[in-house]
Amino acid sequence: MSDPTANAAPGGSRPADLQARAARLDATDELAKLRDRFQLPDGVVYLDGNSLGALPAGVAQRLAEVVTREWGTSLIGSWSDGTWWTAPERIGDKLSPLIGAAPGQTVVGDSTSVNLFKALVGAARLAGPGRTRMLVDAATFPTDGYIAGSAARMTGLTVVPTDPADVPAALGEDTAVVLLNHADYRTGRLHDLPALTRAAHAAGAVTVWDLCHSAGALPVGLDAHAVDLAVGCTYKYLNGGPGAPAYLYIAARHQQAFDSPLPGWNGHADPFAMTPDYAPAAGATRGRVGTPDILSMLALESALDAWDGVSIEAVRAKSLALTDFFLECVAAYVPEGAVESVTPAEHAHRASQVSLRTENAREVMAELISRGVVGDFRAPDVLRFGFTPLYVGFADAERAARTLGHIFG
Repeated sequence: MSDPTANAAPGGSRPADLQARAARLDATDELAKLRDRFQLPDGVVYLDGNSLGALPAGVAQRLAEVVTREWGTSLIGSWSDGTWWTAPERIGDKLSPLIGAAPGQTVVGDSTSVNLFKALVGAARLAGPGRTRMLVDAATFPTDGYIAGSAARMTGLTVVPTDPADVPAALGEDTAVVLLNHADYRTGRLHDLPALTRAAHAAGAVTVWDLCHSAGALPVGLDAHAVDLAVGCTYKYLNGGPGAPAYLYIAARHQQAFDSPLPGWNGHADPFAMTPDYAPAAGATRGRVGTPDILSMLALESALDAWDGVSIEAVRAKSLALTDFFLECVAAYVPEGAVESVTPAEHAHRASQVSLRTENAREVMAELISRGVVGDFRAPDVLRFGFTPLYVGFADAERAARTLGHIFG
């Protein structure tokens, strides 16, 4: 792979020029004011929002209200009189615009892993007869691979690890399900969701997309591109908090036929009837399983207020500008050959992170963190920097690259 840092700053950029330019870019940034919607520690450049988003300002007060009034005073009455029972569908509709989905198709609850299991088994049951293969992103996050293997054993399919670029050629009449990550968690490579979905549909396969590293950082367009099923977490770019509930998207055209492998009482058409036989609820509600985790659920709902009035297209534009500028600063500050970018230079293939390969990456990241620049490390040799446009600015990008340069002398 070519190294974007090798030609990111033609003619070389001087540190004073970069610092001044960062200040000008921040001064004209229409999203800069959104930083006030988050609580961030002073003096820290936080570039790990692709692992855990920052705390939105209103969440603590909302959680205190839920604990002291809705739980502490109203007790069980909050299930029927308050906002608890309807939270999974209501919050699903609230985040739906960020993934390009119309209301009524997204339900919040459980973890990404649990929702992925539901989606994969459900997708296999939606696929036509005689289909025996499940194509799975060969570089997927490990848990996705583990879940895919279990779902395949349950449904009689064979997992075929496939590079996303090779999916069109690998598809055939025997392909039942295609599981892909919209963005690669290690490199930040963005895969072509529209084209790969079209190719899968042309072969008669059902698509399942993992949006964990794209939702909240760039437009997804689930409805526009006729995606079948999708899952994602909410604690990264959506800032829902540690362990925040994930979501399951079931396209409206599949909802009546979607057969969840986890038919819990919360997904029953009449949950309080307590009948021995299961009758699935209408719509995406059938994706519910057990009692919702209300504290984290309502924290997420409050966290999504940070998106009020924000255009996901504007977020994407700033994300690309930030990562371009960071790569330019890295090229200017870091000695040649010390790092190599493994994140694609092309905007169409770049998500909202920059991954740099270097020797002793674990130690380098630890030193960065000790100097107030928080990113993360992925084995064996990758430094990851996530750019969350709602609260990361150009001065942050410049300081992070400058600090990295200081570490390399």
